[in-house]
Amino acid sequence: MSYRPRTLDVQLDELLKMAPAIAIEGPKGVGKTATARRRATSAWMLDDEDQRALLSADSSFSRSTGGTVLIDEWQKLPQVWDAVRRQVDDQAPPGRFLLTGSATPVSSQGTHSGAGRILSLRMRPMALYERGEVSPSVSLKELLGEGEAVVEGSTDFRAADYMEAVAASGFPGITSRPALYREDLLETYVQRVIDRDLPELGFASRRPEVLRRWLAAYAAASSSPAKYSEILDATTAGDGHQPAKGTTITYRDHLTQLWLLDPTPGWSPSLNPFARLQQAPKHQLADPALAARLLNLNAMRLSSPRGAHMAGPLFESLASLSVKVAAEAARARVGHLRTRNGDHEVDLIVEGRGGQVVGIEVKLSASVEPNDVKHLLWLKEQLKDEIADLVVLTTGKYAYRREDGIAVVPLALLGA
Repeated sequence: MSYRPRTLDVQLDELLKMAPAIAIEGPKGVGKTATARRRATSAWMLDDEDQRALLSADSSFSRSTGGTVLIDEWQKLPQVWDAVRRQVDDQAPPGRFLLTGSATPVSSQGTHSGAGRILSLRMRPMALYERGEVSPSVSLKELLGEGEAVVEGSTDFRAADYMEAVAASGFPGITSRPALYREDLLETYVQRVIDRDLPELGFASRRPEVLRRWLAAYAAASSSPAKYSEILDATTAGDGHQPAKGTTITYRDHLTQLWLLDPTPGWSPSLNPFARLQQAPKHQLADPALAARLLNLNAMRLSSPRGAHMAGPLFESLASLSVKVAAEAARARVGHLRTRNGDHEVDLIVEGRGGQVVGIEVKLSASVEPNDVKHLLWLKEQLKDEIADLVVLTTGKYAYRREDGIAVVPLALLGA
């Protein structure tokens, strides 16, 4: 399978000129190893027991040649994190270490956070614009910039194509497979998380079927700020069995450590002009295809009345994934806004490092009505000059600006 360039490539090449150690983090299967190996002079593959034993006995990396050293799946040998940190403290040159991992550093295992020494980059599943199926013409970075960004272009992507993109996933090894095979691969992915990845972190569920039900309930809450107590209630099976609240918190913490949960946090501006904001996150799995599989939904069902209730939330999940990937390259953060009484909400808020804001609404519709932009116009009244742009992401054909200046952009045309 040929390598498909990622948005992270540009950022990584830039930072390797400055940073001695970079950790590429994200869920299994997103392409971390493939991206890192293209830049490595030598590699330690720590899912190999022999290589793990060798590196364990060589914490100074004396067997590694010059250039960039890749340490793949570093969490298999947690002490290597501290070994790299010590090398950085000893003036390792820029671009010396690349670490890839599918789990965050665990303090209980004795690892240092790496703060100030090891730079972390998040790799997510492929955004829609990274999959080679669309040609973006509107740049999120330009929307965040000064002056009015160019908003133009057209696409043949339609609502059914977006549902296919949801079901296809952004995992490079899955997305191009035949539909039935993709479903089997996603099914296996979920099962491996439950019966292998979580136990490797020290958590083995005594009732795996309950954990899977909780994951399905979380998937059903995609793109909503549902309370965790509501997700817990939805986990109850026909036999009346419900996991304890503490158990579900453990689920959440361990799945977050594996990068399987990617919630959109509640956003508040640096200088808060709002009286009361609701800060609960919007729930998202790392890939909307995982949510679809947990709910037994494929592209056809999502496009039918039986799956229509999840079509909008999972389209927003796909949009959120694309915006988060593009925002990472622009050094911007992504959140959502909802006032506590629910009077006003904006699906996605992208905030640049200079405080500039792009407000984004996501609509599973080809057309935009006045009611679709009222919260964006309200946001502009509140933040005034801090607003860099306002956008509605749609399933339509054309990208254009409305008379009120709001950009209407088909999701297929949005890129980094």
